[in-house]
Amino acid sequence: MCSSIDDCEMNTSRLINRQEFFEETFFKNFIVFLFGIIINCINSLLVYTFFKNPVFAQEPRYILYMQLIINDIITLSVCVILFVLFYLMPNMNVAICCIFIFIGSNAYKNTPLTLAGMAIERFVAVCFPLHHARICTVQNTKILIGIIWLVGAVPGVLDLLVVLALHPLSFFTTSRTCYHQNVFDLEYNIISHAVFNISYTCLVWVLLFYTYFKVLFSAKAAASEPAQAQKARRTILLHGVQLLLCTLSLFTTVLDGALTSLFPYYQSVIYFCTFLLTSILPRLLSPLIYGMRDQKFKKYMKSSLMCGSDKRAIKPSE
Repeated sequence: MCSSIDDCEMNTSRLINRQEFFEETFFKNFIVFLFGIIINCINSLLVYTFFKNPVFAQEPRYILYMQLIINDIITLSVCVILFVLFYLMPNMNVAICCIFIFIGSNAYKNTPLTLAGMAIERFVAVCFPLHHARICTVQNTKILIGIIWLVGAVPGVLDLLVVLALHPLSFFTTSRTCYHQNVFDLEYNIISHAVFNISYTCLVWVLLFYTYFKVLFSAKAAASEPAQAQKARRTILLHGVQLLLCTLSLFTTVLDGALTSLFPYYQSVIYFCTFLLTSILPRLLSPLIYGMRDQKFKKYMKSSLMCGSDKRAIKPSE
C-alpha cells in the first residue's frame, strides 16, 4: 500500500533514537515540512479545480481521483505533524495519539482501495463501453467511496475496541511514543494489523493485474477506440507504480535493516531517506497521473490559476 502511516510513525521514532546536532534536526524537519507544504499546495489546487468546475462532479473517474487526492492530503498532513511532534515532544498522550493513528490509518488504507476502484472504472469503460454509463454512475461511485471509507475504518475500530476492552481507561491518560505497535501493543493488534495490510495489498494487486490484462486483450481484439484503451493501460500501469511504492512500506523495516548492516555509520541518514521515499514522495504521484497527464483537468486547472491572477490584478484598481 501507499506509505503506511504506521511506518511513518515507526521510522520517525527511530530517527530520534540518537542524539543529533541541532543543524541535522533542523534540516530534517525543514525538508519534511517543505515537501509536505509543497505537495499539499499542489493537491489543494487540484481539489479547488474539481469543486470550482461542476463538470468533474459528473464523471466517476474524477470523483474517485478526488477521493485519492483528499486521502493523500490527510495522510501526508498526519505524517508531517507526527514527524515534527516527535522532535518537540517524543512522548504523546495516548488518547491524542490514538486519534492521529486512527485518522491516518483510515486514509492510508483507503488509498489502495481507491486505486482498485479507479482501475475497475477504466476496465469497464474499455471492455464494456455500452454498459459504462449504467454501471459507473455518480450515485454508484459515491456508494463505492462510502464502502471504501467503511472498509478502511474496520481495522482501526477493531484495534480501539480491543484496547478499550483489555486496557484500563487510565491507559489513555498515559504518555507514550506515538506509533501503532507502541500504543496498540496487544498480540491481537499486532497480528490483525499485519493481516489487514497484507490482505488489502494482495487484493489490490490482483485487481490491478486482472484489469490491466483484460484491457490489453480487449484492445487487441477490438480495433475501436485504440487510443482510449492505450490511455487506460497507461493509467492502470501508473496506479501499479503507486501501489509498488505503497508496498515498499511493508518492507521498510527489512530494507532499513539490510542497508544499516552494510552502512552502519549512516544509520540515521538511511532511516530518513527511506522515510521520505515511502511516506512523503509517493504523494507526488497522484497529481502527476491526472493533474499533469489529463488534458481536460489540466485545461481547467490553468483556467483556475489564470482567474486567480486576473482577480489579483483587478483588485488594486477597484
